[in-house]
Amino acid sequence: MIWNQHYECMSREDMKKVQDERLRQTVERVYYNVEFYRRKMQALGLEPYDIQGIEDLPKLPFTTKDDLRDNYPFGLFATPMENVMRIHASSGTTGKATIVGYTRHDVDIFSEVVARSLSAAGVGKNDILQNAYGYGLFTGGLGIHYGAEKLGVTVVPISAGNTKKQVQFLMDFGTTAMSLTPSYALYLAETLEEMGVDPKNLKLKVGIFGAEPWTESMRREIEKRLQIKAIDIYGLSEIIGPGVSIECMEQNGLHIAEDHFFPEIIDPATKEPLPPGEEGELVFTTLTKEALPLIRYRTRDLTTLDYQPCNCGRTTVRMKKCTGRSDDMLIIRGVNVFPSQVESVLLELNATSPHYLLIVDRVNNLDTLEVLVEVDEQIFSDEIKGLEHLTRKITQALESTLNIAVKVKLVEPQTIARSEGKATRVIDKRKLKEDHS
Repeated sequence: MIWNQHYECMSREDMKKVQDERLRQTVERVYYNVEFYRRKMQALGLEPYDIQGIEDLPKLPFTTKDDLRDNYPFGLFATPMENVMRIHASSGTTGKATIVGYTRHDVDIFSEVVARSLSAAGVGKNDILQNAYGYGLFTGGLGIHYGAEKLGVTVVPISAGNTKKQVQFLMDFGTTAMSLTPSYALYLAETLEEMGVDPKNLKLKVGIFGAEPWTESMRREIEKRLQIKAIDIYGLSEIIGPGVSIECMEQNGLHIAEDHFFPEIIDPATKEPLPPGEEGELVFTTLTKEALPLIRYRTRDLTTLDYQPCNCGRTTVRMKKCTGRSDDMLIIRGVNVFPSQVESVLLELNATSPHYLLIVDRVNNLDTLEVLVEVDEQIFSDEIKGLEHLTRKITQALESTLNIAVKVKLVEPQTIARSEGKATRVIDKRKLKEDHS
């Protein structure tokens, strides 16, 4: 089913007219209400009337995650706080969380694009959706929830975890759809097997998966073990949350809600726009948001765009599943992790050498993070009790900063390989496993 036939099946010509008009309104909004953008535009000699349509977009400056952090918490908001009805936040990757705000109009847009997404995934008002995304500051739980309610779906707001209860509800409620991370889906499949529950006896037909990178081989495994269709959903809180784009049942690229979020592909090195079909960094400009409109936000995700109409009948541009990132950010259990965070913690503790290595793996279908930390001869020859104390101290500091479980292992001097160039700080075994599958 297509939730919004008008916008999702619009001709390219009509879509451009919509985008042109909404871009002009957005540029005026940020110029007159957000000092950050006004200064940036003035530095480039730009006034709002210089932007007449999408073709003028490359004249405008980029926005980065650092810009949001530098203007923490509400410096990029384009509306008085009295109009902001909801706030979400990132986990705080470098000590400061990224704050996003929503007016009532923004929440309505959020619900609209999620309703479109669920419809594209084959979910309708006769379905029961078990929403296993986390509720709270993370946009996933509430975003899916409100969109599902708009669509008329029966929502089970179970959130993440409580896996045996998830299984019980799947059986007792006759759940037909789930929203969750792909790694958790595989863990759920494992739990079903342990409990002796055959997925063929469930009514579950589709899963909506996002919030972390996953591959085609992982999709095949999920579909096989849960006996469902696995649909990829994409979103980021800075733009709105889940629902920025989603696959339809054709599973041939993710349809972008481009009447609300205009996509560009740029060369991450030169920052120049790339033509359709070429892989580069995905950049979004929000076209309708009130509280936190963003101009040319650099997602760091690498993908391509396809403007050909889809067999499903939608005409909106499709993005391919992201192939990686243009920075060094890791996504572990849905949490953004930068190696520089680990380095900051170690330097602050001042108890080890500056040599460390992050090893990311996937064990029993859940992401794990082990951090190897070199210590000097004196510390390493210390009593076991002292080493255990230091290990606990580093573990607590890292877990407090990263908000995920971390296994710390102290290693002897010169254990971690040195490099004359850029140091290797990460071994991501999840990628290695996929590359060899």
